[in-house]
Amino acid sequence: MYTNTENKRKFSSIVTEVPGKKSLEIFEEEQKYIAPGTQTIATLSQIVVKKGEGAIIEDVDGNRYIDFFAGVGVASLGYNHPKYVKMMQEQVSRIHVGSFTSENRAKLSKLLASIAVGDLCRTQFYSSGAEAVEAALRLAKSYTRKTEFIGFWNGFHGKTAGVLGLLGDTFKNEMGPLPAGRYLTPYADCRHCPFNNSLPGCKFACIDFIRNKVRYETTNNVAAIIVEPIQGTAGNIVPPPGFLQGLKDLAHEIGALLIADEMITGFGRTGKMFGVQHEGVVPDIMTIGKGFGGGFPMTGLMSRDEIINAKPFANPSGSSSSYGGNPLASTGAYAAISTILEEGLVENSARVGAFMIERLKKMQEKFPFIGEVRGRGLMIGVELVKNRDTKEKLDKETAKIIFKECLKRGLITMGYNPNIRINPPLVISEEVAEEGLEIMEEVFTDVADRINI
Repeated sequence: MYTNTENKRKFSSIVTEVPGKKSLEIFEEEQKYIAPGTQTIATLSQIVVKKGEGAIIEDVDGNRYIDFFAGVGVASLGYNHPKYVKMMQEQVSRIHVGSFTSENRAKLSKLLASIAVGDLCRTQFYSSGAEAVEAALRLAKSYTRKTEFIGFWNGFHGKTAGVLGLLGDTFKNEMGPLPAGRYLTPYADCRHCPFNNSLPGCKFACIDFIRNKVRYETTNNVAAIIVEPIQGTAGNIVPPPGFLQGLKDLAHEIGALLIADEMITGFGRTGKMFGVQHEGVVPDIMTIGKGFGGGFPMTGLMSRDEIINAKPFANPSGSSSSYGGNPLASTGAYAAISTILEEGLVENSARVGAFMIERLKKMQEKFPFIGEVRGRGLMIGVELVKNRDTKEKLDKETAKIIFKECLKRGLITMGYNPNIRINPPLVISEEVAEEGLEIMEEVFTDVADRINI
């Protein structure tokens, strides 16, 4: 059994096997009743969480883990933040559900307008990412009176039927037929360019390719291009400067809108309030979620008056959702965003993220199987490879070993794929981040020795 108690780490503490006895008992009992297909990180770890504080999670066996996962970026304030807890407790003791205006929803809407990108000052609220994206598609249809959409290879916008056709992954295999009028095109992942080009010489061949796609594949009826400012599920892929602006120019050229899916990149995750702000691009519609509610299911879309008033989207009940913007959800979002602003967590994301990327780049010099370190703020990707020259990625089984070895030492990270995703809570300090990276380096050293890479 591995324990790190002898190492006297300050934040993480492993006192049993991982998963521990209590965790296994509860996990195995749940498996008798819960449907298959829950998140991979849960089924691989088999730990049962009990509580959390800041960027630390504790399981029912008393093991404490540094969290580089944050529920896929959902826990923007980490766990048990006093302001968040206080506001949520007060609200749930009064009223927690309903479609009427609440004080906190009114304050939230005003606060969002004050931090909006450009003139995207109107917001509608939902309860899941896919629901918000589907709403954005409906809004684009309402405004443009067009019906087709273009997304990207390796893009992710949810798993519901309405957005499945825009999922650029094999996940949708055997899930057809898909909605008509959905088209996919290569993202500006320059490291793995399918055109075998490079900037600046290619002059964004991936954008020019979309023009041919519209000409030869669509019915020339494109309502919107939808894009993640940084592709999250693909491994936190950062596109080169100019890509988002080029997409906006192209969208308007063909009479379409640009939808920026800021579900993961929003509210400080990238070291800016929103991901598009790294390039000064104002999209036509923006979807928001994950860290937005501080952990409570809360999503939405933002747009300008001219677009959001388009019908039928703007008809009575035309854009609403039963759970969207309910009193408890609005309180969670207001608490999260106001805390992010008050505590300078956008700046903390930029500062700690830069520290982590620099530290990881030093590991890249040490370990030949680290092909690339990339990211912005606290949205970081580490690509593991078998060969740096061919860029062939490490196999998933080895990646799972890395994930489990990190877990056994007190670090939770999305490391079970060759594209490791690091998305800690925005409240994480350099000191906590450093300990987590020390664990990661220890695991890299151990695994390199064991599998000869």
